[in-house]
Amino acid sequence: MKTALLIDNDEVSRGLIGKLLRQDGWHLLQSETGEKGVALATQYRPDLVICDLSLPGFTGFQVCRTLRENRELANTRLVVTSVRDYPADRQGAMEAGAQAYLTKPIDSVLLTRIIEKVMRPDLGVAAAEHVPMTAPGQPTSIRFWGVRGSIPTPGPETVHYGGNTSCVEVRGEGELIILDAGSGIRPLGLSLLKEFQDKPMELTILITHTHWDHIQGFPFFVPAYQPRNSVHILGYEGARHGLEETLSGQMESPYFPIGFKQMPGNIAIRELNDLNFMAGNVRVKAAYMHHPGICVGYRLFLHDGSITYIPDNEPYLRMKSYPTTRGDGSSAETLAYARTQDEKLTEFIAGSDVLIMDSQYDAQEYASHAGWGHSCLDDTVALAIQGGVKKLFLFHHDPGHDDKKIDALVVHARELAAKAGAKIQIEAAREGVELRLSEPLPAGKTAKRGKKAEPSFSAEIS
Repeated sequence: MKTALLIDNDEVSRGLIGKLLRQDGWHLLQSETGEKGVALATQYRPDLVICDLSLPGFTGFQVCRTLRENRELANTRLVVTSVRDYPADRQGAMEAGAQAYLTKPIDSVLLTRIIEKVMRPDLGVAAAEHVPMTAPGQPTSIRFWGVRGSIPTPGPETVHYGGNTSCVEVRGEGELIILDAGSGIRPLGLSLLKEFQDKPMELTILITHTHWDHIQGFPFFVPAYQPRNSVHILGYEGARHGLEETLSGQMESPYFPIGFKQMPGNIAIRELNDLNFMAGNVRVKAAYMHHPGICVGYRLFLHDGSITYIPDNEPYLRMKSYPTTRGDGSSAETLAYARTQDEKLTEFIAGSDVLIMDSQYDAQEYASHAGWGHSCLDDTVALAIQGGVKKLFLFHHDPGHDDKKIDALVVHARELAAKAGAKIQIEAAREGVELRLSEPLPAGKTAKRGKKAEPSFSAEIS
């Protein structure tokens, strides 16, 4: 039988937490003081220790540090509880060796979920016990919160399509998955807070790469500041820095007033090695893209179809057609290799119900941006047609493109599809647009625009 040690000088808390642990099949040891708790841990080597922070004499910080110094307790998991919810206390507990920090009064559902995760860290976001974010069997929904590339571009000339950088929300199979954390994740967070209010949220963020326009909104993502919420961040390690180091680096002083480790939410970062993995109940396949640094695209497989998200990519063939980017000068061999690489991308997107893809430049603009890591619209449409995609959303709009320019790009993309005799539906991604994965778009029109989230100043991070 698994053993838990509960260290808390509050009799009511011991009674409530102890009852929950016994119901879940734990053999329970208890202590009112830190000194006695350390002695019990040394003697019985429990699987789990739940320790209050404000113990008389020997504090919870000291308990954690003492247990972590004991090599025989290396596998013991530590959860700290406290009536205080200061970021400094949370950070201190983690630095002392705790795996989780919960504020009192303890929510029984949240405690059960946290215990499950600290005892089975290998489960990651696929943990058996998690908060369902959508009802089973509901149609998969997609909503755009940020559609711009490079830098946010607010203003009257971009108000229709939006000026926030990359962020797309997907709900399906009981999961809420966020694709990238550009500035669009800020209004998404405000909307989620308004929708779920005091209910715990379990969210998964898939990061394609760590260029700033794909991570810059995370410090302003309000759900990550709520202790009741769990935020799982998945991505691949960069060339110079790991995922956690990059995300925390943009929040260091003097860039931001709150450090990454001070965020009160339960944030877990997982650097991926496999290109096939599970995000909760959703099967995901990743593929490396042709873009500076480590950059991937994601394909999500759901019960009613698949969504492919490729915000940054430069097709090989067009790039290698330009003498300045050809490299070895061996035109025939180089172009043959480039064509093979583009065929791999076609295979990756083949049959997608929805493809959200980099379409930053028109053909004339691309001529002066070859080798920059972004796609020409003509190639995006061609790849989508070759892959038998049903719906294509032009994405990662250039910061220099106003609404009229993007309108013109949509017209041109549809003309290319019509000329090829393809039945593909084409739109430009637009902030606030929400659609169902399996439903066709209205002919020649954009999808129904969702209501924008109202700002909540009380939830802002200054």
